[in-house]
Amino acid sequence: MEGAGDEGRSWLVAEPSGLWQRVVRQLGTALMVVDQAGRIVAVNPSAERLLGRAATAMRGEDAHALLHRDAAGGTLLRERCPLLQALAERAAARGEGDSYLRGDGRLVTISWSASPLTTDGSFAGMAVLFTDVTTDQGARRERAAYTSALEDLTERLTLVAEITDVLGQTLETDEALARLGRLLVPRLADWAAVDLRVGSGQVHRVAVTGPAGRDAGLEGRREPLPEAGATHRSPLVRVLNGGDPILRNEQHEQHEEGREGQEGQEGREGEAAGSSLAAVHSDFLRTVGATSVITVPLGSRRQITGALTVARTDPAHPFSTEDLEVASDIGRRVGLVIDNARRFGRQRAVAEAMQRNLLAPLPQPGRLRLAARYQPAPAGSQVGGDWYDAFELKDGTLALVIGDVVGHDLTAAAGMAQLHGILRSLAWDHTGLPGAVVDRLDESMSAITTVPMATLVLARVEGHPDTGPWTLRWTSAGHPPPLLLTPGGHAEYLEAGQGLLLGTHLGTRARRPTAARSLPPGSTLLLYTDGLIEIPGSDLDTGLGRLRRHALALAHTPLDTLCDQLLARMPPGSTDDVALLALRLPP
Repeated sequence: MEGAGDEGRSWLVAEPSGLWQRVVRQLGTALMVVDQAGRIVAVNPSAERLLGRAATAMRGEDAHALLHRDAAGGTLLRERCPLLQALAERAAARGEGDSYLRGDGRLVTISWSASPLTTDGSFAGMAVLFTDVTTDQGARRERAAYTSALEDLTERLTLVAEITDVLGQTLETDEALARLGRLLVPRLADWAAVDLRVGSGQVHRVAVTGPAGRDAGLEGRREPLPEAGATHRSPLVRVLNGGDPILRNEQHEQHEEGREGQEGQEGREGEAAGSSLAAVHSDFLRTVGATSVITVPLGSRRQITGALTVARTDPAHPFSTEDLEVASDIGRRVGLVIDNARRFGRQRAVAEAMQRNLLAPLPQPGRLRLAARYQPAPAGSQVGGDWYDAFELKDGTLALVIGDVVGHDLTAAAGMAQLHGILRSLAWDHTGLPGAVVDRLDESMSAITTVPMATLVLARVEGHPDTGPWTLRWTSAGHPPPLLLTPGGHAEYLEAGQGLLLGTHLGTRARRPTAARSLPPGSTLLLYTDGLIEIPGSDLDTGLGRLRRHALALAHTPLDTLCDQLLARMPPGSTDDVALLALRLPP
C-alpha cells in the first residue's frame, strides 16, 4: 500500500516544478487521484481542507472504504459505488449528492467528476474533482469552470506527449513536420507554420497547415534573415535571432497602436518594408485572418533550428499564457527532432556516397553481359551495408559477389568497404574453390576488419567468355539463394552450397561447401540482397515467390531493363537498401 502512494507522489506532492503541478496545487476545487484499484495516490490542498484529513493519512488508502458513506453515515456497498464502477469501465463519470466522511466524523455532501488517466497509453487510474454542494451554492458553476480548465490542461499535456511520441518515430524532416501540423491543427490552433534556418543565412518556410490540411501555396518562400543586431517588431525575426517566445493578441495590438499614435505606426511600416522576412510573415498572418498568434523557437537558445508559429482566427478564443508554455515546450522538442534528422541526413549522405563510390565498374568479358543496381533505403531509414562486385581472376575466370554487412549505419558501410577489398585480394591470390576462399575470409575477418557478421555469395563462372560451355561454382554464407532463369520459361533458386554466416565463430572444423551447376546458353543469373525480397508484414516465401514471378515475366527483356523493373515492381514498405547483380550468357 505504501509503495502505491510513493509512486504517485512524484508528480503531485513533490515540490512544484511545472505547469501541471502549479495548476493542481492552486485549484480551489478538491482533486483526488486514485489508481486502478481505487487506492488514493494523491490529493491537493483543497481536498485536504474539504475532507479534514492530511494527505499523508489518505495516501494509499482505499478511497471507497475511507470516504464513501450513505446518507445516514453507514457503510455503502462497493457494488453501488459509481466511482468504482467508472474505474472498472475505465470511463469518465459524474455524480451528485454522494456523502463523504470527514476526518472529524462529519458528513459532507459532494458532487464529483472523474476522468481517466493514462501513462504511455495504459490506463493508470482516475482524477476526481469534487466540491461541497451543501455550503457552496455556486459550486456547480465553479466546478464546471475548474473542470473545463482541468480538461484543457489535460488536452495540452496529452498533445505534448503525442507530439513527442509521433515525432520520435521518424528521422525524415518533411514527414516529421507533416505529422506536427496534423497534431497542432485544429487541437491547438487554426493555422501552424514552420520556418527553418538554412545554411545560406536564409529562412525557408517549409510547412504550413490550415483547416483543410497542408497548404502548399503558402510554403516554399525563402527570405534572408536580418542580422541579430537589427531592431524588429516582427515576432518571427526576433525569435529566429534568439528572442523569447512571443504571444500577441489582436485586442492587445490594437490598444498598443492607439497608445503609440501615428508616429509609431509609420515606424513599424518602415521597419516591415526594410525586412522582407517580416513582411512575408505579416502577409501570411493577414491572409489567414489571425487574431491571436504565438511564435516560439525550434530548439534551444544556443541552437535555434527555426521557428514555429501557431495562429487562431476566432477573437473569442485567444491564446493564453498556458498555451504559450505548451507551444514553447513543443518548439524545444520539435527543434531536437529536426536537428537529429539533419544530422542523420548528413551521415546517410556520406554513407550512401561512400557505398556508391566503392561499387566498382563492372567488367564485360567477351559476350558475357553484366548489369547491377544499388538502391538506397527509403529516406526515413538508415543506410545499410549491401554491396556487389564482379571482377576477372588471374586465370581469366569471372568472379561474382553479392553481400550484406550486418548493421544499418555508417559503420556498416565502412565494413562493407573492408570486406570488399579483402575478398578481392583473397579471390585473386587463391584460385581454389569459392568455399575455400570464403573460409579464409571468415578466418581473417575478426583480425583485420570491424565487421561483426555478414552474409555473401561468392561465385565463379568457368568457361570461355564467348563460346562456353559455362559452369557456375558458388558458395553461400547465409545469403539468399541465387535465381537462375533458363530458356523455355524456367526459374530455379540455387539453394545448394549453403554455409554459415561470416563471423559466427562456432569453432567448427567443417569446410564451407562449394556447389556446381552448368549454365545453359541464353540463361540469366540473378544475385541480390534481402532488401529485394523482405518487406515488413510479408514472409520470406512470399518475397521469393514474388521475385520469381517478376523475373520470369522480364526474362526476355534487356538486362538493364530487367534490373530496373525488378526494383520498380517492389511493393511499398521496404526499409532496407538493395543490391542486385545480373549475369546473362550469350545464346
